[in-house]
Amino acid sequence: MSVTDTVDANLRALLADVLGLGEDRAAALTADSGLFGELPEFDSMAVATVLTEMEDRLGILIDDDEVDGEIFETYGNLLDFAERKVRG
Repeated sequence: MSVTDTVDANLRALLADVLGLGEDRAAALTADSGLFGELPEFDSMAVATVLTEMEDRLGILIDDDEVDGEIFETYGNLLDFAERKVRG
């Protein structure tokens, strides 16, 4: 399994767990799927939990200055950010 596939699978599982989306809704996310402001479950409280879970599950550290609203606009943006962090 490639880094991209591993990060994608972990990120989908994380969103299913944290947001309570369920596996089917998480699996249906595309790169263009809106997150913050589009999914009612993805509110400002969920952002902090998602970031913490990303650190734990992906073994990365996320600095506050790396986080901006663009990351949470779409699933593709969040996946790209996570991949960059995992690759170092």
